[in-house]
Amino acid sequence: MIQKFMDGFCKILNMVMAICLAVMVILVFGNVVMRYAFNSGITLSEELSRWLFVWMTFMGAIVALKEHGHLGTDMLVGKLGTVGKKFCLALSYSLMLFICWLLFSGAYQQTMINLGSTSAVMEVSMAWIYAPGVIFAVLGGLVLLTDLLRLLTGQLRDEDLVMVQDTEESPHGENKAAEQRRAL
Repeated sequence: MIQKFMDGFCKILNMVMAICLAVMVILVFGNVVMRYAFNSGITLSEELSRWLFVWMTFMGAIVALKEHGHLGTDMLVGKLGTVGKKFCLALSYSLMLFICWLLFSGAYQQTMINLGSTSAVMEVSMAWIYAPGVIFAVLGGLVLLTDLLRLLTGQLRDEDLVMVQDTEESPHGENKAAEQRRAL
């Protein structure tokens, strides 16, 4: 049930990120055309594009965290046995949860500090620029907790204990072929 919710939520985040990217492209391209062709510009283009980029980055980080798409290396962990892999995975989840806590506390403090100040152009509370850090820390922490609980309850298969998608040593096609063979 939690997995279905996360899948649906990530689909929504992907759509929101696509909209953010489209708005950014339109604003920046429109501003360039306005400056060179008409010697004017869209006043809020730069600031709004920057804010959308920050939000889009944090939303993408949530999706990547859920899909285990962040960079990693399996040089050491891949050579360990099942118990060693489980220990390393639990340790890494614990460290990532701690980092989510640090990010949450720092972003929350910055959000509260900047609640009363406004941006120069849009005159919107500067708390909105720090809020994505709070949201990522909470949602990322939930994703990590879900994965950690799956590990601790034994719901992960042995091949899922190394959370690396592809490696530099083998071409991408070989990894996909190996995944297809495992599925059969």
